[in-house]
Amino acid sequence: MSHVLVIGCGVVGAAIAYELSLSGLEVTVIDQQPPAQAATGAALGVLMGAISHKIKGNAWQMRAASIKRYETLIPELEAAIRRRIPFNRQGILMLCFQEDLAAWEKLAAVRSAQEWQLEIWNAAQLQSRCPQLNGEKIVAAIYSPQDRQVDPVALTLALVEAAKHKGVQFHFGVTATGYYLDNADQRMYLQIENAQLSEKIKDVDWLVIAAGTGSTPLQWRQESTSRDRTHIALTFAPTQQAQSTLAVEIKPVLGQAIHMRVNQPLGNPHFQPVITGDDVHIVPCLSSQPITDYWVGATVEFSANGQVVADATQLEKVKQQAIAFCPALAQAKIIRTWSGLRPRPEGQPAPIIRHVPGFDNILLATGHYRNGVLLAPATAEKIREIIMRDE
Repeated sequence: MSHVLVIGCGVVGAAIAYELSLSGLEVTVIDQQPPAQAATGAALGVLMGAISHKIKGNAWQMRAASIKRYETLIPELEAAIRRRIPFNRQGILMLCFQEDLAAWEKLAAVRSAQEWQLEIWNAAQLQSRCPQLNGEKIVAAIYSPQDRQVDPVALTLALVEAAKHKGVQFHFGVTATGYYLDNADQRMYLQIENAQLSEKIKDVDWLVIAAGTGSTPLQWRQESTSRDRTHIALTFAPTQQAQSTLAVEIKPVLGQAIHMRVNQPLGNPHFQPVITGDDVHIVPCLSSQPITDYWVGATVEFSANGQVVADATQLEKVKQQAIAFCPALAQAKIIRTWSGLRPRPEGQPAPIIRHVPGFDNILLATGHYRNGVLLAPATAEKIREIIMRDE
């Protein structure tokens, strides 16, 4: 039975661990933080599949596969952990401001042929179904009843718990600093900052790097040195002239969001979809019943020097945009604000799911940018397929 070591326990790493556990593989996960931190802890969990403009190729296939997998994954996890996961099945409503609807009509036809549903609502239909919205500048809305939203933290914790039931071992507070090829025995060793743990983990057959923005610092080097105890042996060597890095650069992009509370549900209490307009999301928090809590976000903040600091003016702009099309939020109480760094690949499409050049047994599953929660199930399935195919 192969032993797979996963570095990173955000939603992607946790999904991979759980998916691999279903195939009978031995799986160990390490992370320098507890699960669901970093980008996962600051995500809104909006699953835009049918309502996205991706219609073919890997970008669409992964979205479609993930949305379909969520329909079975959530009840599967709930049965395993015996508690509910906040999962909004009421779809996504996208507002159109002075837009030409021809592109949406074309997309709706494409989705129909793909056996997905999109509805185009006129202003009167929108006002009837969502009276909380300010219809002055909204010319129409696109409703995607098959798209979803999930609480990213609750989902990740559920994946971890369910994976533990399947025998997956998790070790937190463990920093991986890189991996090296020892000239003496031509074996790979993963360098970690935990001597006790290195003695517990036996030889590893596969390494999966799912560390988000922490993936880039993991580099390998070739050296001849006496090995200390702070390493984990990997049972494979380069298949060709290996490169000195992972051949990928991931840069952080900051996103901020707000947790807001109103006195009563916005609009119809029995119809609470995710509402999005101009890339600003209003996300009902299903953990509050009746629903009076909403997440509003998120910003997209870049930096030229590699360091991104949360900008309060950017968050205020998002808040005001949300109030503009949902005026009731002007009276909402701000419970908290939060932010996180999204891993954005430099010079190549997101996400990165492939072998590290020169190594058959080291896989990258990282760089999901703003779609980590959406694409986690499809990413896990791809990693499982690669490992099982090469077994």
